[in-house]
Amino acid sequence: MTAHELVDGVLSGDRAAVGRAVTLVESTKPDHRADARRLLDALAPHAGGAQRVGVTGVPGVGKSTFIEALGSMLTAVGHRVAVLAVDPTSTVTGGSILGDKTRMPRLSNDPSAFVRPSPSAGTLGGVTRSTRETMMVLEAAGHDVVLVETVGIGQSETVVAAMVDFFLVLMLPGAGDELQGIKKGVLEMADLIAVNKADGDNVPAARTAVRDYSSALRLTHPTSPTWNPPVMTCSGQNGDGLEDLWGRIVDHRSVMTATGEWDDRRRAQRLAWMWSMVEDRLLDSLRADPAVLGLLMAAEAEVLDGLTTPSAAAERLLEAFGG
Repeated sequence: MTAHELVDGVLSGDRAAVGRAVTLVESTKPDHRADARRLLDALAPHAGGAQRVGVTGVPGVGKSTFIEALGSMLTAVGHRVAVLAVDPTSTVTGGSILGDKTRMPRLSNDPSAFVRPSPSAGTLGGVTRSTRETMMVLEAAGHDVVLVETVGIGQSETVVAAMVDFFLVLMLPGAGDELQGIKKGVLEMADLIAVNKADGDNVPAARTAVRDYSSALRLTHPTSPTWNPPVMTCSGQNGDGLEDLWGRIVDHRSVMTATGEWDDRRRAQRLAWMWSMVEDRLLDSLRADPAVLGLLMAAEAEVLDGLTTPSAAAERLLEAFGG
């Protein structure tokens, strides 16, 4: 497809064109990056209207089941839902499991939904380098709800919180031991805490967990002076509580819009995106710089053999890059 055809395809919601556009913005090849920039420039005026929701939680909390249930509920009432499911990258092979399409079979086959698994490639915060750009493509394609599922393996969640409008933290019933190990910072970033798997025999434990997390939130500072993060139960398995949960997300947008905080958050997202791109490009440029490449193998060998300190080796590489 030509660039013009790709833009037209994305704007018309053509799934093949959307898939190709996402693949393009995920590519790290220099010529692809240039094409991706032109594509994003053309799509930018048509993006930005979606509700962006980040979903995080410890492994086993049921993120994929929850997202499939929520996404299916939303498409049933007329929404077009995009899911960016970030899979852990293998530290051995560099590949990723990419299992979210098998964990979300119903949503993956829903014509009103688009599920895109992507490897995290070790990126801090459990999101890929191109997550923001992918969101722009999907919004331009007409998806009015974008759900970003993070890896949720204890990495800093600050990155995803800075690129979404609503940060949802999923917890498990039986908060006692889990509450001891949770990072205070994650609670402070949460716009809502949902105790998932609140079904069957788990219901009493889930209600207890709601009380425990509500108490814990009193020790944190909310992200907004006009929004107190609610704590509630839900079940991705049977759908209980999902309508109420989505209603809270809609209420949050209304409150933030009325106070001007919505626009402020979007402005902050754009600025964070800019600096993220600057850091990525600088690192790419450093790794490709001939002067750095000339020193790299020797510097790495000296660090491995203990002949120099990592800080001294880093200083040499940066001096070569700057010189």
